[in-house]
This record gives sequence, C-alpha cells and structure tokens, in this order.
Amino acid sequence: MTGKEFQPVLLFALITLTVLSGCEKGKTGVHPDFNITKRDITSVTDKLPHDIRSNIIKNPQCFLEYMERILNEPVDYAVLVDKKHALSSSYIPPDLVNIREYGLRTTKKYLRIRRIVIPDLTAMAEAARLQGVELVIGSSYRSYAYQKQLYSYYVRTEGKEKADKESARPGHSQHQLGTTMDFSPIDNKFIETKGGKWLDKYAWKYGFSLSYPPDSESITGYKYEPWHYRYVGRDVSFIIKRYFDGKQQLFLEFYDKTKEYFKKSLRK
Repeated sequence: MTGKEFQPVLLFALITLTVLSGCEKGKTGVHPDFNITKRDITSVTDKLPHDIRSNIIKNPQCFLEYMERILNEPVDYAVLVDKKHALSSSYIPPDLVNIREYGLRTTKKYLRIRRIVIPDLTAMAEAARLQGVELVIGSSYRSYAYQKQLYSYYVRTEGKEKADKESARPGHSQHQLGTTMDFSPIDNKFIETKGGKWLDKYAWKYGFSLSYPPDSESITGYKYEPWHYRYVGRDVSFIIKRYFDGKQQLFLEFYDKTKEYFKKSLRK
C-alpha cells in the first residue's frame, strides 16, 4: 500500500476514533435531548439479554445519542423484515439503480440496489480495494414475485423444513427492501475468503450489518450466512456493533417495539 493509498484509510480511522471517544468519554448521564431518566432506560431495556442491557445502562448517553440520529433517518434503514414481519406484495423500492453503473463488480449485469446505498457501498468497495480486496456482489434486490419463485423452488427441491432455514417466504425477504446484498461467492466458505474476512471486520463502519451471524439461528430463524449483508446506515450499524453484540435481529426487534416511546420522549 502506498502512502497516498494509506491516507484516506488513516483519516477514516481517526474520524471514527474521535467519534467513538467523544461519545463515550465522560458521558455517563442521560441525554439532554430526551426526557428520559436512568430508571426509564432500565425499564425500557428489561427484555433484552443481560449483557446488552447492562451495556446500555452503563453508557446511556452514547446510546441515546445514536438513537436520536436513527429516529431522524429513513424508516427503511431499521424496518423489521423477518419471519413474522412482512413487506406487502406491492412494495417496490422507489430509487433502484443498476449497481454496475457505479463501477462496482457484480456477477450479473442487471443487479439493482437502492440509490441511497450507493455512496457508502462505493466507499466501502474503494476502501477494500486499497487493501487489496475486491468485493463482488452476487445478488441484491429481489421482487416479491421473484422471491415467491425462489422459495417455491427450495421447498420443491429440499423440503419445507430445510427451505425455511435457507430461504425467506415472499414478503419476508430483506432483499425486497433493496438495501440488502449477497457477496460472492454465496457459500459458507465466503468467510474464509479475503472479501469475507474484510467485510466481517470493516463492513459495519460503512453502514452494513451481517443479517444472519453464526450461532444465531434461534434468534433469526436462518442458518449462518456470511455473505448476506443489509445496509442499515452508519448509525444503526454502530449501535448494533457497540451495544447489541453484532446481532442485527435483536436491535431491529428492540427498535420496532420502542421507537414510538423514544420519539415521544424527545424534548421539543
């Protein structure tokens, strides 16, 4: 890596360190923009796993700082789409674009993703390239109709029980959001590749979150998929990494249940 290549990576690291240290250092009280006490924080997090809850209670200032940012972001970033929560059959993202038009590598010509993802996706791909890693996208937006065909195929070929662990029912796929992608190769061995290792370490810094991490099938309902990343924005990805042990599902469930409470608690 040359000195010129190293500079943007170093600058990003310094900015990230500054943000994190400023958020954490000496910030043990509740946030001035919220009408929330420590007792309230303790109460609203009572259903979370002990370690996650304890971390939030110990650092409520930083947690609320990021919650405030998330409340002001596009709702799609944190919308809950899983086995129990579905998108309508008519939902189509409003700003789909061809990924290849932005100099990104794909395995197919016409893979699409939402335009709002492009800035952070291209920044992430460039950062990886500067470190000798080429990211290749193998799948992205899927319509309701396409997911219906795909799910039916898995049921026919592998049986419903196995299909339900590997493929989402139509309406229940994150891919329909247009903010989710599978990196290539779409295989468990992906985590052993340079791309898989790089994403596992750095993707969260660019707003991307691993949807189905290892040892989380009891939480997500799906097997480990090291290639499946959802763009949730940098604030959401930070809070998942910092407070929710990298468990996207746990944060999205928590946010779905508490977002109205936090909105009402904002000081006007």
